[in-house]
Amino acid sequence: MKIAMWSGPRNLSTALMYSFAARGDCAVWDEPFYAAYLAASDLDHPMRDEILAAGQQDADRVAAACLGRIPGGKVVYYQKHMAHHMLPDFPRDWLSSCANVFLIRHPARVIASYAAKREAPVFGDLGFGQQLELFEAAAVLSGNMPPVIDSHDLRDDPEGILRALCRAIDLPYTDRMLSWPAGGHASDGVWARHWYGAVHKSTGFAEPEPELPAIDARFAPLLERAMPIYKKLSEYALTAER
Repeated sequence: MKIAMWSGPRNLSTALMYSFAARGDCAVWDEPFYAAYLAASDLDHPMRDEILAAGQQDADRVAAACLGRIPGGKVVYYQKHMAHHMLPDFPRDWLSSCANVFLIRHPARVIASYAAKREAPVFGDLGFGQQLELFEAAAVLSGNMPPVIDSHDLRDDPEGILRALCRAIDLPYTDRMLSWPAGGHASDGVWARHWYGAVHKSTGFAEPEPELPAIDARFAPLLERAMPIYKKLSEYALTAER
Protein backbone atom coordinates (compact mmCIF):
# COMPACT_ATOMS: atom_id res chain seq x y z
CA MET A 1 0.00 0.00 0.00
CA LYS A 2 1.27 3.47 -0.94
CA ILE A 3 0.08 6.54 1.01
CA ALA A 4 0.71 10.02 -0.42
CA MET A 5 0.21 12.51 2.40
CA TRP A 6 -0.06 16.02 0.94
CA SER A 7 0.79 18.81 3.33
CA GLY A 8 2.06 22.35 3.44
CA PRO A 9 5.04 23.35 5.60
CA ARG A 10 4.61 23.64 9.37
CA ASN A 11 1.45 21.48 9.28
CA LEU A 12 2.41 18.77 11.81
CA SER A 13 3.55 16.70 8.84
CA THR A 14 6.75 15.38 10.42
CA ALA A 15 4.96 14.24 13.58
CA LEU A 16 2.43 12.40 11.44
CA MET A 17 5.27 10.76 9.50
CA TYR A 18 6.77 9.59 12.81
CA SER A 19 3.36 8.26 13.80
CA PHE A 20 3.18 6.05 10.73
CA ALA A 21 6.81 4.99 11.07
CA ALA A 22 6.02 3.79 14.60
CA ARG A 23 3.44 1.30 13.28
CA GLY A 24 6.11 -1.30 12.55
CA ASP A 25 4.72 -2.29 9.14
CA CYS A 26 5.40 1.04 7.44
CA ALA A 27 8.39 2.54 5.61
CA VAL A 28 8.41 6.33 5.33
CA TRP A 29 9.89 8.77 2.82
CA ASP A 30 10.46 12.40 3.80
CA GLU A 31 9.59 14.92 1.06
CA PRO A 32 10.54 12.87 -2.01
CA PHE A 33 10.35 15.75 -4.52
CA TYR A 34 12.31 18.35 -2.53
CA ALA A 35 15.56 18.11 -4.52
CA ALA A 36 13.71 17.98 -7.84
CA TYR A 37 11.67 21.02 -6.81
CA LEU A 38 14.76 23.05 -5.93
CA ALA A 39 16.58 22.00 -9.08
CA ALA A 40 13.66 22.92 -11.33
CA SER A 41 12.64 26.14 -9.58
CA ASP A 42 16.12 27.48 -8.78
CA LEU A 43 14.75 28.82 -5.49
CA ASP A 44 17.05 29.63 -2.60
CA HIS A 45 16.07 27.51 0.41
CA PRO A 46 17.96 26.82 3.64
CA MET A 47 20.52 24.04 3.02
CA ARG A 48 19.83 24.11 -0.72
CA ASP A 49 23.17 22.63 -1.80
CA GLU A 50 22.95 19.78 0.70
CA ILE A 51 19.40 18.95 -0.34
CA LEU A 52 20.34 18.87 -4.01
CA ALA A 53 23.32 16.66 -3.29
CA ALA A 54 21.33 14.20 -1.17
CA GLY A 55 18.17 13.88 -3.28
CA GLN A 56 17.05 12.75 -6.73
CA GLN A 57 16.67 15.81 -8.96
CA ASP A 58 14.76 14.08 -11.78
CA ALA A 59 11.03 14.34 -11.01
CA ASP A 60 10.15 11.45 -13.33
CA ARG A 61 12.49 9.16 -11.43
CA VAL A 62 11.06 10.31 -8.11
CA ALA A 63 7.52 9.58 -9.30
CA ALA A 64 8.56 6.10 -10.44
CA ALA A 65 10.18 5.43 -7.07
CA CYS A 66 6.98 6.50 -5.29
CA LEU A 67 5.30 3.51 -6.93
CA GLY A 68 8.30 1.20 -6.65
CA ARG A 69 9.37 -1.42 -4.15
CA ILE A 70 8.60 -0.62 -0.54
CA PRO A 71 11.86 -0.43 1.44
CA GLY A 72 12.75 -2.73 4.29
CA GLY A 73 10.25 -5.44 3.43
CA LYS A 74 7.39 -3.33 4.82
CA VAL A 75 3.84 -3.53 3.48
CA VAL A 76 2.93 0.17 3.75
CA TYR A 77 4.86 3.04 2.16
CA TYR A 78 4.05 6.42 3.71
CA GLN A 79 5.29 9.34 1.64
CA LYS A 80 5.28 12.77 3.24
CA HIS A 81 4.85 15.22 0.35
CA MET A 82 4.93 19.00 0.39
CA ALA A 83 2.21 20.14 -2.02
CA HIS A 84 4.23 23.10 -3.26
CA HIS A 85 7.03 20.76 -4.36
CA MET A 86 4.77 19.43 -7.13
CA LEU A 87 5.52 21.91 -9.88
CA PRO A 88 3.02 22.06 -12.77
CA ASP A 89 5.20 20.04 -15.16
CA PHE A 90 5.99 17.26 -12.67
CA PRO A 91 4.23 13.91 -13.37
CA ARG A 92 0.98 13.33 -11.51
CA ASP A 93 -0.52 10.23 -13.07
CA TRP A 94 1.10 8.15 -10.32
CA LEU A 95 -1.35 9.63 -7.80
CA SER A 96 -3.99 7.22 -9.07
CA SER A 97 -2.00 4.33 -7.57
CA CYS A 98 -1.81 5.83 -4.07
CA ALA A 99 -4.14 6.55 -1.18
CA ASN A 100 -4.01 10.35 -1.24
CA VAL A 101 -4.60 12.18 2.04
CA PHE A 102 -4.45 15.91 2.75
CA LEU A 103 -3.14 17.44 5.95
CA ILE A 104 -4.23 21.04 6.52
CA ARG A 105 -3.65 23.67 9.17
CA HIS A 106 -5.13 27.09 9.86
CA PRO A 107 -3.20 29.64 7.76
CA ALA A 108 -2.47 31.89 10.74
CA ARG A 109 -0.61 29.06 12.45
CA VAL A 110 1.25 28.11 9.27
CA ILE A 111 2.33 31.69 8.55
CA ALA A 112 3.49 32.36 12.11
CA SER A 113 5.47 29.11 12.28
CA TYR A 114 6.99 29.43 8.82
CA ALA A 115 8.02 33.05 9.30
CA ALA A 116 9.86 32.07 12.49
CA LYS A 117 12.07 29.73 10.44
CA ARG A 118 12.39 31.60 7.15
CA GLU A 119 11.90 35.31 6.69
CA ALA A 120 9.44 36.86 4.24
CA PRO A 121 7.47 33.86 2.97
CA VAL A 122 5.44 34.31 -0.20
CA PHE A 123 2.11 32.63 -0.92
CA GLY A 124 3.66 29.86 -3.00
CA ASP A 125 5.84 28.80 -0.07
CA LEU A 126 2.83 27.88 2.05
CA GLY A 127 1.28 25.23 -0.18
CA PHE A 128 -2.39 26.19 0.09
CA GLY A 129 -3.04 26.76 -3.60
CA GLN A 130 -1.13 23.63 -4.55
CA GLN A 131 -3.00 21.56 -1.96
CA LEU A 132 -6.35 22.52 -3.44
CA GLU A 133 -5.15 21.80 -6.96
CA LEU A 134 -3.82 18.38 -5.96
CA PHE A 135 -6.94 17.63 -3.93
CA GLU A 136 -9.11 18.25 -6.97
CA ALA A 137 -6.78 16.22 -9.21
CA ALA A 138 -6.75 13.29 -6.77
CA ALA A 139 -10.56 13.40 -6.56
CA VAL A 140 -10.82 13.09 -10.34
CA LEU A 141 -8.27 10.27 -10.50
CA SER A 142 -9.90 8.24 -7.73
CA GLY A 143 -13.54 9.15 -8.28
CA ASN A 144 -13.86 10.02 -4.58
CA MET A 145 -13.07 12.98 -2.37
CA PRO A 146 -9.76 12.22 -0.62
CA PRO A 147 -9.72 12.28 3.18
CA VAL A 148 -8.57 15.49 4.84
CA ILE A 149 -7.07 15.88 8.31
CA ASP A 150 -6.91 19.18 10.16
CA SER A 151 -3.82 19.38 12.38
CA HIS A 152 -5.92 21.11 15.05
CA ASP A 153 -8.20 18.07 15.23
CA LEU A 154 -5.23 15.70 15.23
CA ARG A 155 -3.66 17.42 18.22
CA ASP A 156 -7.03 17.63 19.97
CA ASP A 157 -7.72 13.88 19.63
CA PRO A 158 -4.85 11.92 18.06
CA GLU A 159 -6.36 8.49 18.56
CA GLY A 160 -9.79 9.47 17.27
CA ILE A 161 -8.45 11.13 14.12
CA LEU A 162 -5.95 8.36 13.41
CA ARG A 163 -8.70 5.77 13.77
CA ALA A 164 -10.85 7.72 11.32
CA LEU A 165 -7.96 8.06 8.87
CA CYS A 166 -7.07 4.37 9.01
CA ARG A 167 -10.69 3.48 8.33
CA ALA A 168 -10.84 5.94 5.42
CA ILE A 169 -7.82 4.38 3.70
CA ASP A 170 -8.60 0.78 4.71
CA LEU A 171 -5.60 0.37 6.99
CA PRO A 172 -5.79 -1.33 10.39
CA TYR A 173 -5.34 1.08 13.29
CA THR A 174 -2.76 0.42 15.99
CA ASP A 175 -2.02 2.26 19.23
CA ARG A 176 1.65 2.21 18.23
CA MET A 177 0.85 5.28 16.11
CA LEU A 178 0.42 7.42 19.23
CA SER A 179 4.07 7.54 20.30
CA TRP A 180 7.62 7.34 18.97
CA PRO A 181 11.18 7.67 20.32
CA ALA A 182 12.62 11.14 20.75
CA GLY A 183 15.53 12.19 18.57
CA GLY A 184 14.17 11.99 15.05
CA HIS A 185 13.98 9.18 12.52
CA ALA A 186 16.53 7.55 10.23
CA SER A 187 14.42 8.58 7.25
CA ASP A 188 14.52 12.31 8.07
CA GLY A 189 15.66 14.48 5.18
CA VAL A 190 19.01 16.27 5.44
CA TRP A 191 17.07 19.48 6.15
CA ALA A 192 15.86 18.10 9.49
CA ARG A 193 18.38 20.00 11.59
CA HIS A 194 17.00 23.31 10.29
CA TRP A 195 13.28 22.55 10.49
CA TYR A 196 12.67 19.65 12.92
CA GLY A 197 14.05 20.88 16.23
CA ALA A 198 10.78 20.76 18.16
CA VAL A 199 9.49 17.48 16.78
CA HIS A 200 12.85 15.79 17.50
CA LYS A 201 12.17 16.44 21.18
CA SER A 202 8.70 14.92 20.99
CA THR A 203 7.57 11.40 21.82
CA GLY A 204 3.97 11.88 20.68
CA PHE A 205 1.55 14.47 19.41
CA ALA A 206 1.60 17.80 21.23
CA GLU A 207 -1.21 19.07 23.43
CA PRO A 208 -4.22 20.80 21.80
CA GLU A 209 -3.33 24.02 20.04
CA PRO A 210 -3.79 27.35 21.87
CA GLU A 211 -5.57 30.41 20.51
CA LEU A 212 -4.63 31.56 17.02
CA PRO A 213 -1.45 33.64 16.91
CA ALA A 214 -1.46 37.29 15.96
CA ILE A 215 -0.18 37.81 12.42
CA ASP A 216 2.20 40.60 11.48
CA ALA A 217 0.44 43.11 9.23
CA ARG A 218 2.88 42.43 6.40
CA PHE A 219 1.57 38.87 6.19
CA ALA A 220 -2.12 39.85 6.15
CA PRO A 221 -2.39 39.40 2.34
CA LEU A 222 -1.13 35.81 2.69
CA LEU A 223 -3.75 35.08 5.31
CA GLU A 224 -6.48 36.61 3.17
CA ARG A 225 -5.55 34.45 0.16
CA ALA A 226 -5.15 31.25 2.14
CA MET A 227 -8.32 31.33 4.25
CA PRO A 228 -10.84 30.52 1.49
CA ILE A 229 -8.77 27.50 0.46
CA TYR A 230 -8.42 26.32 4.03
CA LYS A 231 -12.17 26.65 4.57
CA LYS A 232 -12.93 24.73 1.37
CA LEU A 233 -10.66 21.83 2.29
CA SER A 234 -11.99 21.90 5.85
CA GLU A 235 -15.38 20.84 4.50
CA TYR A 236 -13.92 17.38 3.91
CA ALA A 237 -12.02 17.04 7.20
CA LEU A 238 -12.43 13.75 9.04
CA THR A 239 -14.06 13.73 12.44
CA ALA A 240 -12.67 11.75 15.37
CA GLU A 241 -13.74 8.15 15.73
CA ARG A 242 -13.75 5.79 18.70
